[in-house]
Amino acid sequence: MTHLMSPAIAPGLSWPDPYVLALAVLGLAVLIAIPTLTHHSDRIFSPAIVYLIIGTALAGLLALLDGGWLTLAGDSDVVEHLTELAVIVALFATGLKIDRRISLRGWGPTALLLAVVMPLTILAIVAAGVWGLGLSLGAAIVLGAALSPTDPVLAGDLGVPAPGRGDRSEPAFILSSEAGLNDGLAFPFVYLGLVVASAPGSGDLLEWVAADVVYAIALGLGAGAGLGWLIAAVGVWFREHGIVAARLDGWAPVGAVLVIYGATEIIGAYGFLAAFAGGLAFGRYERGHELVDGVHDGAEVAERALELAAILLLGSMLTTAGLALAGWEAIALGLALILVVRPVLTVVALWRTGLPARERLYVGLFGVRGIGSIYYATAALGSGLLAPDEGALVVWTVAVAVCVSIVLHGVAAAPLTRAMVRGER
Repeated sequence: MTHLMSPAIAPGLSWPDPYVLALAVLGLAVLIAIPTLTHHSDRIFSPAIVYLIIGTALAGLLALLDGGWLTLAGDSDVVEHLTELAVIVALFATGLKIDRRISLRGWGPTALLLAVVMPLTILAIVAAGVWGLGLSLGAAIVLGAALSPTDPVLAGDLGVPAPGRGDRSEPAFILSSEAGLNDGLAFPFVYLGLVVASAPGSGDLLEWVAADVVYAIALGLGAGAGLGWLIAAVGVWFREHGIVAARLDGWAPVGAVLVIYGATEIIGAYGFLAAFAGGLAFGRYERGHELVDGVHDGAEVAERALELAAILLLGSMLTTAGLALAGWEAIALGLALILVVRPVLTVVALWRTGLPARERLYVGLFGVRGIGSIYYATAALGSGLLAPDEGALVVWTVAVAVCVSIVLHGVAAAPLTRAMVRGER
């Protein structure tokens, strides 16, 4: 029965329409999110845990009512597009927050995480995928690429505050700058997995290097920075000449990132890298202008709203069948990645940077896996280049690993951050 059915036609009470039920749960989640986000850094858990619990409760209720709903593998295109939007907004917001000039010295630890830790993490996951999960090499590379980047959406709970709004510790900068760049840099590895899965020749691999590595990365960063600078310049000029109202400043980052991302994808470059570079350039240009507060507030609201929607959706699509498909191996992989692989690689890679061991371990422990990983997994599944059973296993393994990360990092973030700050004093 649909929500348009009259009681006169179908008298008596009936099961609620899943869509209407979802609207009610979404409204409840928004109301709960308001106090949850208020001073959330002082709480013992992150807002993401609350969203996941609400989403999981919705999944249980839908299963009890036997109502139709989206499925993680069957509706991968819907999940892909929602998570894509959440990630690009978070990437732009992350770029806005960073107030540091580009230099080898200032960005050295970030470069080491991207050039050393990320590829080695992919290799470790590929090995686990082939020998532990029974995946083909191509599917295992996709799994490694999907789980390798830290997440800009969830890492926002740990990252750099907007200029003048709080702590600017080195670990916070490293985590935010890494999350801003490695989501885009996972793309070449995802494509490599799909190339391998499609049984390529040597020409395909050469094309991958030229197009998916060199061209797409360079043009993504360049186009994003250029467009971000240009849009900021136009926005500042409009504000100074009274062409736009101050109360609408919060919409600027949303419009800017959609233009930057769309234009970059049109020319075949990586929009994720462009979104971060665009936010960085936009923030550098409007730094010190009265536009800054409205822009940062707007970016933060959009980022939090999309985080809420994405994690609610993820929780609502969890099923016993999907969790059984992933099995205990997915939980073990998530725990090993978060508690062993990432921390060990990070502590060793940052050995010569001068960071104290405590801060290196902190950076290693907070390699949050999240919405970006879900995007990559569902996008790979939607490509049709993976065998259906392997694609489903990759998606559900990623989903379980992300849930493990949300719970572990959500509980540990606040106390460990406070401990690190106390240790710096």
